[in-house]
Amino acid sequence: MATVNGYQGNTPVAAPTGTPSKQTVPTAKTVDTQSVLKRLQSELMALMMSGESGISAFPEEDNIFCWKGTISGSKDTVFEGTEYKLSFSFPNDYPFKPPKVKFETSCFHPNVDVYGNICLDILQDKWSSAYDVRTILLSIQSLLGEPNISSPLNTQAAQLWSNQEEYRKMVEKLYKPSSA
Repeated sequence: MATVNGYQGNTPVAAPTGTPSKQTVPTAKTVDTQSVLKRLQSELMALMMSGESGISAFPEEDNIFCWKGTISGSKDTVFEGTEYKLSFSFPNDYPFKPPKVKFETSCFHPNVDVYGNICLDILQDKWSSAYDVRTILLSIQSLLGEPNISSPLNTQAAQLWSNQEEYRKMVEKLYKPSSA
């Protein structure tokens, strides 16, 4: 039977004592978002202050959870003189989970597929919350010149890698540096 105006049927029902609390308790997601926001802001400042050559990354417009990055091919590798654009998408539980990082520029590489996905252990099962954007960029830059041939995403690139002269020709054909 329903309670109406303090009565259940013909029987009075005691009013609840006290008023219901309308305090808002912050959800774990809100707290996590704030800590992730602070972490990403800190990483951005550290990256800007580091002065590392050949790597950079910045938030995309007003969304600190989506970044655009750039790496240059390292000197004395087949990728010297090339530049690649990357996208970063940070999860709400970063740094406890790695960001999704993809090549936006086509990259003919044994550990990069045609969609820009990267096979790099620190972006998967070897992730540590001690890593940051700078570490990721440097690791990908290093991966360019030192691929993991035993775990290729691009088998054609992996097979060609052993012949550096032919590989260099392929990279030069596909990625002539811009003159701008």
